[in-house]
Amino acid sequence: MQSDTSPVADADVPGQGPGDGLVGEPARGILRSETWIVLALSLGASGLSALISFIGSVTKPGGLKDQAATLNGSHAPGRPWLDLAWQLFGIASALVPVVLVAHLLLRERAGGLRVIGFDRRRPVFDLSRGLGLAVVIGGSGLLLYLGARTAGFNLTVVPEALPHVWWKIPVLIASAVQNAVLEEVIVVGYLLRRLGQLGWSPLAALAASSVLRGSYHLYQGIGGFVGNMVMGVLFVLLYRRWGRVGPLVAAHALIDIVAFVGYALLAGRVGWLPTP
Repeated sequence: MQSDTSPVADADVPGQGPGDGLVGEPARGILRSETWIVLALSLGASGLSALISFIGSVTKPGGLKDQAATLNGSHAPGRPWLDLAWQLFGIASALVPVVLVAHLLLRERAGGLRVIGFDRRRPVFDLSRGLGLAVVIGGSGLLLYLGARTAGFNLTVVPEALPHVWWKIPVLIASAVQNAVLEEVIVVGYLLRRLGQLGWSPLAALAASSVLRGSYHLYQGIGGFVGNMVMGVLFVLLYRRWGRVGPLVAAHALIDIVAFVGYALLAGRVGWLPTP
């Protein structure tokens, strides 16, 4: 019988956990190319874009804290319905790489996103762990941001600059959920699985995931890079402990919802929250 050298055949090795086993050639080359393609279509491209943006910021006259990085801005000022259409299009199109990852994991016969713990099997576990993690990360992240901005290492982050229309809060919540799903599915679940299959050590895979997470936040400044890299280390360790990205998605979504909606409600009304 002809030997099977597809990615499916050697994807899992008993005793090592899903996706931690080595794969042979040409399967290794296929998985390596596949991983580069997924990253090029998603957060890898965002990392390069953030680097270019950061270079532009540090070479611009004036300090970083005098510059602003807007996360959710208007795409059609003065035209709310067209703006809404662009907002929804941006959210939906940003999730296409997640659909691609789900397809690749289904083709691998690994069970789709279920294999990385992004499903509805344990909603209470995911939400409870996510809530606790969000409280810890959210508070410390805010203090790090304020300190980095005061020290001149960070731009002033503007979580939202949308017009005051009826769809503002729903769009901000949807944007937060989209960010969470995209980042945790690809940077934690998918990337760690593929790097494990390609023979990377756990430490090297942790470093790659964390640096990638920091890289696409570099447009915010050094504080954004370091803070998100530290968050990436913690998320990888918890993913390996829990075996699920569900709690990470919940935590990330809650952190961003509080940041986006909180800024919309508090900006200009409290003195401790920096504004442009």
